Amino acid sequence: MPTPSSIVDELGLDLPIPAEVNGRRNGVDNDPAWDAAYHPSAEAYPAEDVPRGEVVKFEGWESPAVYAGTRRDLRVYVPPVRSLDGARVMFFNDGAWYLARGGPVRAGAVLDTLLHRGEVAPTIGIFVVPGQPDGPVEGPIESYDDATAQRSLEYDALTPRYGQFLFDEVWPFVEGELGARFSREPEDCTLCGISSGGIAAFTVGWHFPDRCRRVLSHCGSYTDIWGGHNYPSLIRKTPRKPVRVFLQSGENDANTPFGDWALANRAMASAFDYAGWDYRFEFGTGGHNLAHGGALFAESLRWLWR
Repeated sequence: MPTPSSIVDELGLDLPIPAEVNGRRNGVDNDPAWDAAYHPSAEAYPAEDVPRGEVVKFEGWESPAVYAGTRRDLRVYVPPVRSLDGARVMFFNDGAWYLARGGPVRAGAVLDTLLHRGEVAPTIGIFVVPGQPDGPVEGPIESYDDATAQRSLEYDALTPRYGQFLFDEVWPFVEGELGARFSREPEDCTLCGISSGGIAAFTVGWHFPDRCRRVLSHCGSYTDIWGGHNYPSLIRKTPRKPVRVFLQSGENDANTPFGDWALANRAMASAFDYAGWDYRFEFGTGGHNLAHGGALFAESLRWLWR
C-alpha cells in the first residue's frame, strides 16, 4: 500500500537528511585490507597481438532536454571491427571509473580481449559521467554540494528520466557521431554502474525492459536515498521482468544514514530469488568500491551475455 501523504508529512519522509545525525555523517570508509584479494581480471591485460579499440572523447556535452542546464563528458569505446552497424551497446554510469587504464576494471581492455577471443559480439561502450549543473540542485542530504546532488538526482531517483536521457539523447548522439545504427534488440543493451550508478542501471532496466535487459550492478545503492529501499518489495509483488541482473556487494560495503548497503543488496538478491528473476549475486569481503567488481568484470559479461 502507498504511504498516505499525511504520514509522509508527519514523519518528514520527503525532507533532506541533516548533515549530521546521531553523531554520524554521510561518507564511505574503505580499508585496503578488505579488498586485498581482488585484482583486475586477467582479461584486463590484453596480449600484444590483440587489436585495440579506440576511445572517442566528447567533452562538455550538453543535455538538450532531460537534464537541460547540465554539461558532462562522454567517452565512447569503439571496437576494432569494420562495421559498427548492429553492435551491442553497454552504458557505464560514472564512466571514468570504469574506463581508467590503471583502474580496477579497465573495461576497454577487457572488451578488447573478449572480442579477440570471440567470446563477445562487437560492443560499443558509452561511458557517461554525471552532469555538472549550471545552478543549485536540491539533494537528499544537507551535506551534498550541487554536483553531488545532481549525480544523486540522475542516479538515485526511481523515475524513468535517466533512461529517457540515455535512449533519447545520448544514444542518438553517439550513433550520429559514429555514423552507425546499433542493435535495437533489448538483450543487446546493458547498463552498468557502481553505488548510485548501480541502482540507476537497474532502474533503467526496470522501466525499459523493451530497450535494455542486461544489468550489472556493483555495490548498488538500494537504500533510502530517493526511495531505492522500496525495490525489494516491488520486485516481490510485481510480475517478473525479462531482465538479467548481475549483482555484487561485500561484507564491508557502505553503511551510512541512508542505510546498510550489504543488507540492501542481500535483500535485493532475496527478492530476485523469491520472484524467480534471472540473476546472480556475488557477495565478497570488499568495501564500497570497484575492486571486487573489477576482478569479476570479464566473468560478469560472459554470464550476462551467455
